[in-house]
Amino acid sequence: MRFLIVRTDIRAVADGDIAAAWAGGHRLRDETAAPEPRRQIVHAEDRDAALLLARALSTVGAVRAGRQRVKVLPLSDAGVLRAYRPGVT
Repeated sequence: MRFLIVRTDIRAVADGDIAAAWAGGHRLRDETAAPEPRRQIVHAEDRDAALLLARALSTVGAVRAGRQRVKVLPLSDAGVLRAYRPGVT
């Protein structure tokens, strides 16, 4: 199975939005409708390679400081690939 490793910026969220999401029982972020801005995208052919690449991307200063995050996504669903294709927002 192929994997996609994505380094994204973390969107700031207002405290009122967090409270409203918590009270309403709905999700604060919906990555399928509005993915976080991407900084870097890497493909891997297997899980071990994907985790190794994710670990390497996690050493970036912005990730360590909490301004960015690293996500490992399996590409078994065509919708995931479409949402994270470079150049598509």
